[in-house]
Amino acid sequence: MTLRVLAAMSGGVDSAVAAARAAEAGHDVTGVHLALAKNPQSYRTGARGCCTVEDSRDARRAADVIGIPFYIWDMAEEFDREVVQDFVAEYAAGRTPNPCLRCNEKIKFEAVLDRAIALGFDAVCTGHHVRMLDGRLRRSVDYAKDQSYVLAVLNREQLAHSMFPLGDCTKAEVRAEADRRGLSVADKPDSHDICFIADGDTAGFLNRTLGSEPGPIVDESGAVLGTHEGAHAFTVGQRKGLNLGGAVNRRYVLSIEPVNNTVTVGPRASLAVDGIIAQRPVWSGCAAPTEPTPFTVQLRAHGEVHDCHAHERDGELVITLVEPATGVAAGQAAVLYDGDVVMGSATIATTSRTGEAASAG
Repeated sequence: MTLRVLAAMSGGVDSAVAAARAAEAGHDVTGVHLALAKNPQSYRTGARGCCTVEDSRDARRAADVIGIPFYIWDMAEEFDREVVQDFVAEYAAGRTPNPCLRCNEKIKFEAVLDRAIALGFDAVCTGHHVRMLDGRLRRSVDYAKDQSYVLAVLNREQLAHSMFPLGDCTKAEVRAEADRRGLSVADKPDSHDICFIADGDTAGFLNRTLGSEPGPIVDESGAVLGTHEGAHAFTVGQRKGLNLGGAVNRRYVLSIEPVNNTVTVGPRASLAVDGIIAQRPVWSGCAAPTEPTPFTVQLRAHGEVHDCHAHERDGELVITLVEPATGVAAGQAAVLYDGDVVMGSATIATTSRTGEAASAG
């Protein structure tokens, strides 16, 4: 069946090959590049960006080679409101957001998909490395490039109007195919880090945005060990940048309290948690379980996978890990899997050491 497909083209190799595959499959494809920066020159360039002027030019050249119509949509205001300002607000609240996940949720698969459907398109095609099977999201065959974690926030209706042509191949195969197709982005480096922080200095960006607000760094007993210039510059599990000279043992950020502007640090062992409460659950792969059910869970992008039992209670996701995990930060996503299939996702709100890990089964 021929579909009207809107191909989101970032200017990178993945989205270009995805658009080419959709067109080659016989679909009626239109390419669109999302202009996300109010001032594109302030965003990263080359290997370190995905939202710049040069990226829009690369996307247009790829569309020309493929032979599809191409447009640029100005989404700068939506991106600033939904992604950049949310990023700042989350750090100010002591949480650690994932802006790429937020961009997928609010921009690529909400604002763009809604507009695409309104314009008569059947689906949005992207170059994400994931697979779809029977309407459910699965990990890519290239586990190192798998992006199911940052797409797990999508609901069933959104997935039903999504197309991911690259999930059955590796990144090396994508580059080789781009070269065969004559796409100039075949060797373009991948984008990394956060596109709207031009110099890669997240702490500096937050300090410039939120301002300096000195406060104490304390240990678990409350003893003051040092000071910081803003609690927003830290994340749970962080070890570097504490500036606690003379410390005999390594210390890690255990918690961030924005109300009293206090950062608590301690040994790595104190990071271990086995209980997680997560908010705003989305169940794309199964019905919400009401009793503890075995899954595996991924707690940060490119993080390891943990065995767990999870269920929904009073609108929240309750997770008990079989073995404790460290560095689990509020604001990150907890994504549940059954094998390589995404079952559900929610945003981590609180963690605890319940002592139930050993008996979770």
